[in-house]
Amino acid sequence: MAKDKTAEVVEEIKADDEKAAEIAEVREDAPEIELSDDVAKTEVKDDEAETEEQAEAAEAVKLAKAGKHSAKALREAEEEAARLAAKELHVENEDETPKVRQRQQPNPLHQHGKKYRKAAELVDRNLFYSLDDALDLAQKTATTKFDSSVELHINLGVDPRQADQMVRSSVVLPHGTGKTIRVAVFADGEAADKAKAAGADLVGTDELIAAIEKGKTDFDMLISTPAGMATLGKVAKILGPRGLMPNPKSGTVTPDPAKAVKEAKAGKVEFRIDKQAILHQVIGKASFKPEQLRENATAFLSAVMKAKPSSAKGTYVKAMSATTSMGPGIKVDAAATISAVSTGKR
Repeated sequence: MAKDKTAEVVEEIKADDEKAAEIAEVREDAPEIELSDDVAKTEVKDDEAETEEQAEAAEAVKLAKAGKHSAKALREAEEEAARLAAKELHVENEDETPKVRQRQQPNPLHQHGKKYRKAAELVDRNLFYSLDDALDLAQKTATTKFDSSVELHINLGVDPRQADQMVRSSVVLPHGTGKTIRVAVFADGEAADKAKAAGADLVGTDELIAAIEKGKTDFDMLISTPAGMATLGKVAKILGPRGLMPNPKSGTVTPDPAKAVKEAKAGKVEFRIDKQAILHQVIGKASFKPEQLRENATAFLSAVMKAKPSSAKGTYVKAMSATTSMGPGIKVDAAATISAVSTGKR
């Protein structure tokens, strides 16, 4: 039986081989059919379309698997590539010689008003004036409709970043600054009563703290007793940036608030250098008499010299100028002025 089955399989294989040989002969004898160009192009387009569809489908599957974040990253990468390509194209089209931007120079005649320019003509910018002449000229160059403040600006040869070179003090100007100041006193009991009798505008403790916390700081100076400083620490972040925090160096922390109130009302001012080591101080009004301005300026300069740090080396007063509100600056001979103030001569 096994031999009969083997013989049958062999015969079937031979029959298949004979059929395959006949088909091959028919194909060899068949004429070749040439396709027209249109048909060929159509087939190529169909193949390309199928290829593009397959690529899009593959890309969609890829993005679906990657998730939203990867799709966004791919989109951003494509946008960045397009931007870089546009930039390169712009550089290629641009002239080799770079364009020089012409900066428009400011016109001094258009920087200030007519009144300022007329007042500035009275000042020689290349001349250093004596203190008396500078103050007289400052009064003549006051151009505002209101009563201008007269200011002194002093550039000191110290380093404000060093704690031992900080210049900060206070002085009582003989004729005041011409401005009425409001004084608040943080005290209670007998000290509060005396301060109120001395002319303090605001006196209190808890009520004053509550007002400050609400942002109500309608006063120009705050005086406190040493015992009250611990409580004022709660509102230091409000008072500090506004320059109202009491300080022993300025005389606003004292066991005798009444005396401090009288001095403040009489014209006591506090001065302190800024980050550029410059002092800015109002010494009066343009309506003051020349003698009043000179006495105030002399008192202020004397206090500045007394506040000189022991660690300061070299020239202490480097430059000085006088001016009024919205008026031109007037250079002052610093060396001659300090010498005259130190010796008591004018």
